[in-house]
Amino acid sequence: MSDTKVLTAHIPLGLAEKVDAMATRLERSRGWVMKQALAAWVDQEEERHRMTLEALEDVDAGRVIDHQAIQAWADSLGTDKPLPPPVA
Repeated sequence: MSDTKVLTAHIPLGLAEKVDAMATRLERSRGWVMKQALAAWVDQEEERHRMTLEALEDVDAGRVIDHQAIQAWADSLGTDKPLPPPVA
């Protein structure tokens, strides 16, 4: 068995009720649902952080696209002749 640590959080009643309903529907414990949700959120936030650092490296290296080029491309998307996506 792996080491564990109990974490306590005050959860809004509506969210707690949704967790309970999901646990019942999945025939799992509330703790299992909470672990799944927390693990997914932590993974998502770690990926967001990694992507942010990667994007900042691109900025520092000058690999950026001019705002006006992006705006012109976005404005063209609803027209008969959309522009190709700009590249860095």
